[in-house]
Amino acid sequence: MSGIPHDHYEPKSRSEKWIHSRLPIVGLMYDTIMIPTPKNLNWMWIWGIVLTFCLVLQIVTGIVLAMHYTPHVDHAFASVEHIMRNVNSGHMLRYLHMNGASLFFLAVYLHIFRGLYYGSYKAPREITWIIGMLIYVLMMGTAFMGYVLPWGQMSFWGATVITGLFGAIPFIGEGLQTWLLGGPAVDNATLQRFFSLHYLLPFVIAALVVLHIWAFHTTGNNNPTGVDVRRGSKAEAERDTLPFWPYFVMKDLFALAVIITVFFAVVGFMPNYLGHPDNYIEADPLATPAHIVPEWYFLAFYAILRAFDGDVWVVMAANWVTGGIIDSTFFGVMAMFGAIVVMALVPWLDTSSVRSGRYRPMFKWWFWLFVVNFLVLTWVGAMPADGIYPYIALIGSTYWFAYFLIILPLLGVLEKPLPQPETIEDDFNMQSGKGNVPAE
Repeated sequence: MSGIPHDHYEPKSRSEKWIHSRLPIVGLMYDTIMIPTPKNLNWMWIWGIVLTFCLVLQIVTGIVLAMHYTPHVDHAFASVEHIMRNVNSGHMLRYLHMNGASLFFLAVYLHIFRGLYYGSYKAPREITWIIGMLIYVLMMGTAFMGYVLPWGQMSFWGATVITGLFGAIPFIGEGLQTWLLGGPAVDNATLQRFFSLHYLLPFVIAALVVLHIWAFHTTGNNNPTGVDVRRGSKAEAERDTLPFWPYFVMKDLFALAVIITVFFAVVGFMPNYLGHPDNYIEADPLATPAHIVPEWYFLAFYAILRAFDGDVWVVMAANWVTGGIIDSTFFGVMAMFGAIVVMALVPWLDTSSVRSGRYRPMFKWWFWLFVVNFLVLTWVGAMPADGIYPYIALIGSTYWFAYFLIILPLLGVLEKPLPQPETIEDDFNMQSGKGNVPAE
């Protein structure tokens, strides 16, 4: 928010001036904590601090767990049991780490949906959005590799299925799959590679998070109206904003306390609710589970992957046009990764001049249908790939791509937006009725 007029850190004592002239870390922290923030932010802006908590939790618990884990196919499963049974508070550390991943993804999905609804991806925040999507992709990779580490049945066969998808890529697939696995099949080299990357990637994510925060501090926070903070003078900016400390820090901490309370209740009373019982059976390459499913936060994309089988006309057409190069497996892989790509490209696919969905009546219907569609895909991804479920997955997948590639571009042309408030101050006064405390 460097473009918004506000007070900057001014060192007073000689020691402060000496440090500030050589390493302005105090000034950077001051400007971050006192940054002018749109005063009409609602409760959907709490997920940033929840995501920060989750990242720190995963790194800290992961480092401690790594001290007791053995990345070898003959010892991995036993080392996890050793952590659960013999290490002091080991079971709690593992349950915190395991359920922390679920909270991480729950918060990131709500963070993404908030950004999609309020148009946080629109100019000048396109790079902020792209960095956020890179963080999300790295989270998916980190979580997948972490799921393999316990070396249970679902870990082993999940790794076999997912890495096998890369083998479907024409020309380079076989070599790419062998490079990922470290050999011809899921084995000790695979486990060691995944352990190394699972340990490394969270620190890459942390670096991208710093870049993400820096990006939106430069462009300024979006807000529910989508109206920019006035930048003409300091007095005008102050009527639209409040310092991040103490107003929003206390609000975020209160929300975080509530969420942590629920989180610890889950960890304490139902820690395996989101897990799969087959993963408490040691990996056996000769015994395939009846139904291989990923963790819940991958299910929507897993459903998209499975939706495009050989009987779908668009798959048959692609296979015929390319002379058999694009088969159903490769088409499913393209669809799964394409679903993330189109979401990353939404700053350029949404043609509306209005930023916030609050003032877009037609957009609201299509957006909430998109949210329901995501939930349906998550549900159907956990179902067997037979009966009516593949048809539901195909309909949901079709809507996913239609939303980004057809609906959003057309809405910018067809939709008539509602009147927007001229300033954030006007919206704040209308929402609160008082104009002296943040509310919505």
